[in-house]
Amino acid sequence: MNQLTTPFATPISKQAEDSFAITFAPLSLEEVYALANDAANGAIVVMSGMVRNQTDGKQVVSLEYQAYEPMAMQVFRQIAAEIRKTWSDVNRVVIHHRVGRLHVGEISVLVAVGCPHRSEAFEACRYAIDTLKHQAPIWKKEYWQDGSSSWVSIGACETQSDC
Repeated sequence: MNQLTTPFATPISKQAEDSFAITFAPLSLEEVYALANDAANGAIVVMSGMVRNQTDGKQVVSLEYQAYEPMAMQVFRQIAAEIRKTWSDVNRVVIHHRVGRLHVGEISVLVAVGCPHRSEAFEACRYAIDTLKHQAPIWKKEYWQDGSSSWVSIGACETQSDC
């Protein structure tokens, strides 16, 4: 097991069954589902975040994601550790995020949680994506149809539930 330390937490042990990735490659629902699968599961909940065609009524043509990968991976591991403290039956946590330029309809993030019971799987999956949005050093730039662009601030996600 890998031991990681953060200035904010105690050492984090990665569960061998978990999977975390930051990649330029397109994300695969099938791959993430398979990574979350286990014979003990009664449920696998998958959350797929994708590039939508508008924000606040303004036409979006693409998004660009950037990440500070070493810290983001640490945050992903911390999320999984916190999930297991709250929902001890969880046996798989998968968090994969894309970086680079993505177009409308492309998947930007996949989070999957495998667990014996559906209610815990839903709650843990929601916790994972909400926490990732607020804590992971991943930024996005929106490119608008009018040719302009703007970075979305991390603080904006603290007030918008759909960032």
